[in-house]
Amino acid sequence: MTRTREKERNGVNGINGVNGKVPYTEESTAADALYFRISEPSVKTAPLCCSSRLMLSFMAFLGCVNLYALRVNLSVAIVCMVADTDVAHGNNTAASDVDTDVCVSQPSSNGDDTMNGEFYWDKQTQGIILGAFFWGYLWTQIAGGWLADHYGGKYVLGFSMLASAIATLLMPLGTRLHWMVLVGLRVVVGLGSGVVFPTLASMFSHWAPPLERTKLIAFAYAGAQVGNVITMPLSGLLCKYGFDHGWGSIFYLFGTLGVIWFIGWMWLVYDTPSLHPRISELERNYIESSLKGQIRKTTDKSKKIPWLTFLTSLPVWAIIVAQTCADWGAYTLLTNIPTFMKEILKLDITKNGLFSAIPYVGYWLCTNIAGFSADYIRKHNLLSTTAVRKSYQFFAMFVSSAFLIATGYMDCTNSLWAVVFLTLAVSGAAFQYGGEMVNNVDIAPKYAGVLFGIANTVSTLTGIAVPVVVGAITWDVSFF
Repeated sequence: MTRTREKERNGVNGINGVNGKVPYTEESTAADALYFRISEPSVKTAPLCCSSRLMLSFMAFLGCVNLYALRVNLSVAIVCMVADTDVAHGNNTAASDVDTDVCVSQPSSNGDDTMNGEFYWDKQTQGIILGAFFWGYLWTQIAGGWLADHYGGKYVLGFSMLASAIATLLMPLGTRLHWMVLVGLRVVVGLGSGVVFPTLASMFSHWAPPLERTKLIAFAYAGAQVGNVITMPLSGLLCKYGFDHGWGSIFYLFGTLGVIWFIGWMWLVYDTPSLHPRISELERNYIESSLKGQIRKTTDKSKKIPWLTFLTSLPVWAIIVAQTCADWGAYTLLTNIPTFMKEILKLDITKNGLFSAIPYVGYWLCTNIAGFSADYIRKHNLLSTTAVRKSYQFFAMFVSSAFLIATGYMDCTNSLWAVVFLTLAVSGAAFQYGGEMVNNVDIAPKYAGVLFGIANTVSTLTGIAVPVVVGAITWDVSFF
């Protein structure tokens, strides 16, 4: 090992090491190739097209579509669940007090956009309902990563998402019993959903060759934004034209799709290449050789996780802080864009769903751009992995913050610019998929699931806080 390489190995590089040591014990030739710009072991590359690792990424993509469909459907559904006269029942200013001759709610094409909902929930109650998902989501992050690292992610992820789908199917009945039943069901959805990203991080640590890592993970995670793009406009249409008062059909549809995804996942996906009965020998050898030394053997799984090393690691804390800051903005937008579209931009329910989805089209596009461009830069040695991760994260945070601030100055008189700024804010945030979102696999591939769980547990606290904070500071919709 050269002097320079040894110096970086000891923590100067700031990523591939924690307090001067890597969080796993064996030498990692493939990881060295990423950080020190040396060649990977000479292994014949298996084509990505039609491969088993691409199938995992595709099914994970659909899983993330399903995850976000189950997560965000309530954000649109609640718009048509709550009676318009709710404004007078809470501490809100009536809509007539804040509407002006210029800013009036836009009627729907058939003139029936009044659509009074069934429930009289004030802003604080709505905030509790919208935040309930995160109460469950918080508690299964680390547990999901640990279970996936020790026992494999296929069953952990599959049955957790099945539970979320069943809870969603029960929501119309539960809501009519009491709003607290809806809160309980949303907590169950959160518990099941919380394992998704830590489990996928663990599974990709077994399946993704180092120089394909960012593109495979980014493609899979981009399904979350496709879920937003599909769910928001479709939920808006179902609100108006669906059965069971419109909003009930939203939960029935997405719950059913979740069950269908579960069946496909259990049939097509396996925990590791060695367990896959249909993988080619070429692909299995390529994956296992490229990941040699980076993943734990079965006999290693009984060893204790180095919790103290993680908690005293500056790179780990950098990931936690970056993910927490990113999720504060993400959850603010995810839970409140439809309400912003209704109360400030005065859009009817169908336009609301459509325009609420537009920012996530940009997010999906930029997520894939970030993944492929980051791997291209690393593969061609244009920048080190450290520089790529830091620069992509900085760009994501700066662009997102700047345009989100600009959105705060928009109202219904310049709704087009409001949608443009929202789209740029959300799209800019997608470049974190070339930054901290995959960095846990870089610094500790053997514990990727647990590390992602730690970071996501902390960042999920923002999902609990955001709806409550927004409900408290927007008690008067004129200050939304």
